[in-house]
Amino acid sequence: MSSVVRKVPGFADIDWSMPWFAPFAVRGRRWQQAALTSEAALLDAMNADAQLSRHTVLDGRQLAFVAQSELPAHTAYEAHIGATGCVPTRHNLHDFFNALSWFQFPRMKAAQTARGSAAVGSMGRGPTRGSTRDALTLFDENAVLFATADPALSAALRAFDWQRLFVANRDAWGQRCEARCFGHALLEKLITPFKACTAHAWIVDVPPEYFAWPDERRSAWLDDTVSREFSTDEPLSSQAFAPLPVLGIPGWWPENEEPSFYDDVSVFRHGRRTRSSDARIAPSKASQAVAAFPVSTGKGEESPDSTGQGDG
Repeated sequence: MSSVVRKVPGFADIDWSMPWFAPFAVRGRRWQQAALTSEAALLDAMNADAQLSRHTVLDGRQLAFVAQSELPAHTAYEAHIGATGCVPTRHNLHDFFNALSWFQFPRMKAAQTARGSAAVGSMGRGPTRGSTRDALTLFDENAVLFATADPALSAALRAFDWQRLFVANRDAWGQRCEARCFGHALLEKLITPFKACTAHAWIVDVPPEYFAWPDERRSAWLDDTVSREFSTDEPLSSQAFAPLPVLGIPGWWPENEEPSFYDDVSVFRHGRRTRSSDARIAPSKASQAVAAFPVSTGKGEESPDSTGQGDG
């Protein structure tokens, strides 16, 4: 009996022309070349950019990237970043995309770190993580930002109404809604995209003029808006997300040009309907999406703290 050997994607396999990678491409291409040289070269490239950007983490600490070996034993990943400003980084795709997210959405990452560090401080590092840390992990690993100026489209997403979201309102994409990848495990998965690849969508209401802004301004606006949401004392839970099969996004995958693409109910599932207009409390099947579609590519990242690194 023959067995199929599955090729593990590497740094050379990133196709920056894909729509989910394109926002990260300018910096990503430079880092890719450094990563193909050595771990030290990649850390040097990351830290050179960190010095130029002057991004900060908790309490004004300068963002920096260090080897994973510098994370002390029995120290929570996010607590270490909050205390030092230093992000423990392995020489792999998962942490490569994590670092890129720090530059694309620096306020969001800093707010996440602060909230996660506070949760560790209140509950400690142990088997009980709490809903806040679990929600932050889902966001950090697998989130896509669904920005929309049309409440009917966010309602369609929450209601699993894929025909309305992707077919009937196909021309709305880029005009009244868009999706931007945030989760670094999601980006890692999308090196080898598959139809069932499902993100946790965080819905962001944007003003109509948002879609006339240049790309950089949109990213900055989302970064500021969502970071302020994380900076409140409002409780967080997995119920804040809606599952979004990302290859269904118009313009992201050639096969979805055919309406029959969305007839596959194993991917475009029928979910519970909700009358709630609040995306933060509306029932979702995000937890089922996680169970069905692991967060990573088979390296043990699908559950919180499964790597020993924490939420990284």
